[in-house]
Amino acid sequence: MMRVFFALLSCAAALVVPVLGLATQPDPVTSDSLSDVHLNVVPRTDDERGRVAKITALPTEFDTAWPFEENAGGAQTVRARNTADAFSQPAANLNFAQELDFKVGNGMFRRIWVSAPASTLASDGLGPLFNARSCQRCHLKDGRGHPPEGPDDTAVSMFLRVSIPAPEPVDIQRYIAGTHATAPDPTYGTQLQDFSLPGQAPEYRLQIDYDEVEVPLSGGETATLRRPTYTAADLGYGPLHPGAMLSPRIAPQMIGMGLLEAIPAEEILARVDPDDADGDGISGKPQIVWSDAHDAPMLGRFGHKAGNPTVLEQTASAFAGDIGISNPLHTAGSGECTDLQTDCTAALHGGDPEQGGFEIDQVGLDLVSFYSRTLAVPARRDVDAPQVLHGRQVFFDSGCAACHQPNHVTHRLEGEDPASFQLIWPYTDMLLHDMGPGLADNRPEGRADGQEWRTAPLWGIGLTKTVSGHTQFLHDGRARSLLEAVLWHGGEAQAARDIVVAMPPEDRVALIRFLESL
Repeated sequence: MMRVFFALLSCAAALVVPVLGLATQPDPVTSDSLSDVHLNVVPRTDDERGRVAKITALPTEFDTAWPFEENAGGAQTVRARNTADAFSQPAANLNFAQELDFKVGNGMFRRIWVSAPASTLASDGLGPLFNARSCQRCHLKDGRGHPPEGPDDTAVSMFLRVSIPAPEPVDIQRYIAGTHATAPDPTYGTQLQDFSLPGQAPEYRLQIDYDEVEVPLSGGETATLRRPTYTAADLGYGPLHPGAMLSPRIAPQMIGMGLLEAIPAEEILARVDPDDADGDGISGKPQIVWSDAHDAPMLGRFGHKAGNPTVLEQTASAFAGDIGISNPLHTAGSGECTDLQTDCTAALHGGDPEQGGFEIDQVGLDLVSFYSRTLAVPARRDVDAPQVLHGRQVFFDSGCAACHQPNHVTHRLEGEDPASFQLIWPYTDMLLHDMGPGLADNRPEGRADGQEWRTAPLWGIGLTKTVSGHTQFLHDGRARSLLEAVLWHGGEAQAARDIVVAMPPEDRVALIRFLESL
């Protein structure tokens, strides 16, 4: 019988809404209580803590490559491929049985779901409302999505999240201090789906209008940014709630997720500085969410605002919201349909008694999660090239590394877990930061307000064109280049952004060259 590897998941302008005075109370969740309950952790010894501190201390010399930085994903790193499959490789340290699970999970990740009832019982249950028919349709080649490229292009790898302000927490028993009280739109739920099965109306059509913004740079150079306006057009079920808050999201790249999941929570929380006590202008805070899988508060790690704590829960929510596939964590056979969408909720679904009544069961969910956790990070390129070395120093001197923390060491984990005790270079602190009004979606999510976003990992970013065929970045793909992405930074990153604007042009070129090497 095929062995299902499941070691990492051992248990299977900003809108701020004050809630009953709770949002201003001290956060009761600490590194002691916010345990990594989803991991089979072997506690670090004092000797290991000293080794970790030594190896993650950043060098002060920039004229040579640093030890191990070429291996961005530690022992999981694979050679960088100059093809669209660069993000689709299994981690280099998988054993034979794990490689088999990876391949089966990959098949399920690519599976095209069909409507119920169908002769292919293992693949029916699509929708009735959905954003894509497979995981692969959004995360093509395991890379990042993009906005529609014109009025005739679909938004298959992009959608709008939606919520409304709430007078109090929806679930007071699971309320976490600092969480903004919101609720799903009563008609459209928590995200808008632009596809539907025959006989059902899609919820909307995504419309994006851009205004051009010119930014003067030093040396007589200029850059042009595009400022988007989003409209939920052609609504299929009547108007949105008057207080509806919309947030655009493109599908992120998939690499290294299991390594990010294995970074110790205490190390992430050690960098929390919500009041900027050290005066560096950076005040990252943790996203803390309730885990349905573990029935406990956990550190949010995945999603543009870190709304999910584990790869399993990120996977389960994507199946339900994006494809309309029920699973042990999201049990509704009608996916994201709301009670007001009566034809949708009454439609046949593909729940199979042999799968516990779900459209994908726990075994399938575990396999897709394992695949997602073990997609390899490609090796860095040109780490010792003079321009790359100079660009790395510009990156640090400009203050970018204050949020894009270069390296971490993952937990030591029991068994043959491929994420165990790896020195990795994702360039993220995994915290929420205020990115200013320019990038604001004005929609709070959990403890993140309408201007706060999780620091995006930068590993693999230089291979975006190779894998995805475009260079569109940020949470909504508005930036058409890495330089545009930098220039959109505001809030806590405003000072670093202004340094980039004012620096000599050759330093900007070197900075981008460094980012392209990641």
